[in-house]
Amino acid sequence: MKVSGSYLITVAQQRAYELLQDPVVLGKAMPGCDTLERVGEHEYRMKMKMVMASISGLFDGKVRIADLQPHSSFRLIVEGSGKIGFMKGDGLLHLIPAEGGTNVQYEGNVEVGGTIAAVGQRLLDTTARMMIKRFFEKLSAEAAVSATSSPAAKI
Repeated sequence: MKVSGSYLITVAQQRAYELLQDPVVLGKAMPGCDTLERVGEHEYRMKMKMVMASISGLFDGKVRIADLQPHSSFRLIVEGSGKIGFMKGDGLLHLIPAEGGTNVQYEGNVEVGGTIAAVGQRLLDTTARMMIKRFFEKLSAEAAVSATSSPAAKI
């Protein structure tokens, strides 16, 4: 399934890029993420809970950040598996200065398999869009907290 869209984060481009590289911020922003711990440069192990319709389960996985173009783009690769199936996501994020902050444009692919795939394409699309929206809402909240706690981080 293909996903794409954009979201405005109300911090400068450099700060938005830093937030999107911070494992603490990513762990708080990813819906269902219980833990995100560094295992190498730009590589993290994660545990998350996936809930979709009447199906839920724990996933073990990894997050990798690749193709870094400081302050302007990078690729986020997420993989996870558990008793209810597997999930793989690969997305390219572009950070573009905009009035009032940074416009984060994303495009990528998400694959799911196992029991979780049995819920149907329409529900998968809706759930993926909802999770992406929640991710950016939580990221924006983290950006707001960091902007108010650090005068240097403000636009």
